[in-house]
Amino acid sequence: MVERVTILDTTLRDGAQMEGISFSATDKLRIAQKLDELGVAYIEGGWPGSNPKDVAFFERVRDLELRHARIAAFGSTRRAHTAVEDDANVRALVEARTPVAVIVGKASPMHVTEVLGTTLDENLAMIRDTVAYLRAAGREVLFDAEHFFDGYELDAAYALATLRAAAEAGADLVVLCDTNGGALPGAVRRIVTTVRQALPQVALGIHAHNDSGVAVANTLVAVEAGAVHVQGTMNGYGERCGNANLCSVIPSLQLKMGVQALADGNLALLTEASRYVSEVANLRPADHEPYVGRSAFTHKAGLHVNALMKATDSYQHVDPALVGNKMRILVSELAGRSNIVHKLSELAMEVELDADEVRRIAERLKELESQGFQYEGADGSFELLVRRSQPGYRAPFEVLDFLVLVEKRAENSIVAEATVKARVDGEIMHTAAEGDGPVNALDRAMRKALLPFYPELDRVQLTDYKVRILDEKAATAALTRVLIDASDGENSWTTVGCSVNIIEASFQALLDSLELPLLWRTSARG
Repeated sequence: MVERVTILDTTLRDGAQMEGISFSATDKLRIAQKLDELGVAYIEGGWPGSNPKDVAFFERVRDLELRHARIAAFGSTRRAHTAVEDDANVRALVEARTPVAVIVGKASPMHVTEVLGTTLDENLAMIRDTVAYLRAAGREVLFDAEHFFDGYELDAAYALATLRAAAEAGADLVVLCDTNGGALPGAVRRIVTTVRQALPQVALGIHAHNDSGVAVANTLVAVEAGAVHVQGTMNGYGERCGNANLCSVIPSLQLKMGVQALADGNLALLTEASRYVSEVANLRPADHEPYVGRSAFTHKAGLHVNALMKATDSYQHVDPALVGNKMRILVSELAGRSNIVHKLSELAMEVELDADEVRRIAERLKELESQGFQYEGADGSFELLVRRSQPGYRAPFEVLDFLVLVEKRAENSIVAEATVKARVDGEIMHTAAEGDGPVNALDRAMRKALLPFYPELDRVQLTDYKVRILDEKAATAALTRVLIDASDGENSWTTVGCSVNIIEASFQALLDSLELPLLWRTSARG
């Protein structure tokens, strides 16, 4: 097996073909910069000349000071029965002025005759002419043999002939593409091994799609069989079911197979890069993605957590820090005492609990979760649960009652008004406020009551509000869970409320979100 592979990231080309993604030229430049920081060898930027965004990208990317990556422009072989120098797409590759050109050509006889509508011999000439032309123009040339695995099963001799044509014309690398994503690991291993034996002097790469759910596996077995070049995308983005996910491929190569894939020391940047690309793509990061997902090293079962506190590798296949991730412990109805002890440490709470106190908190947690509350995603409310269990706990405020009215007025506008009566520092505060909805009105009314005593709450902002119906069959009488995210610009926290009344559930979460930062004033975290 090889000791090192080169990585070509095609997030900006193949990844951009995913439903729901539309990168601007600026987006592509930002991602290219991040991929270079990660340490990939090649960044495939798109099709020059195909659209204004890609034209702008190739013009502007020349100004980036890249340390690790070479920019590649992607295009196809010349058209049938057209001189290569007269082909507009090939000329656009040269005019893109990238150091690398990636050329895709047909490796399946079915695609040659039925899709391109030309002869097998003409297709080989198209490959040779295009590769030779770009090599003469001073480009490093990578040849993507499209539909190679399907083509090999149809006509192995012809599929191999396409690789020979590219190699003899000067291609620096030939890439075996599972374009339809239908190959399985056994077939990939067998075919790559056979190609290595037939073309021992030709450097091979692998480009896998995930339509059968095995793109990562296919990529890894191809490397085991001798491939020295890997293509894929960040987070597995791509058309249909996506491409081989480099966020799984790269750490598996480096940590499990001993194959270097990135610039030295850069693997710890992987999680940050994955989430950065998600942010630019305006897609939610996949929490359960291997290695880099938020839940990749998250533990919920009490037995697991107990074991982890004794040996961190007991339920983790690698150290999360190696890929820039971290371990998280959840508290829920499945939690044992170890979860609670570890969570207190994770939250840096200066609270000493004996075994009986931990047991009582665990029982209370399970009781509340049986009522619909959920604390695994609401660290703020869990911290309050613990603090409220302590002797001498004193709430910074107490809500005595509240009223919410929603009115449709003559001009057809909807107005929400809330009144709140609260005891703060021994005083009864009775306030009212209008808002853009009942929760906003309650928030404003509470702040009117609290700000004269706690002006620091002015920095606290609600950043997200989520509602989940827990028993849909109950229709409008359904139990409702509300999660509220809040931040003071330095810390962020999440709180939870649950009730058959959505206003009450929201108010529970809202009150927790306001109480927690007040308690931090007297703790180390504050």
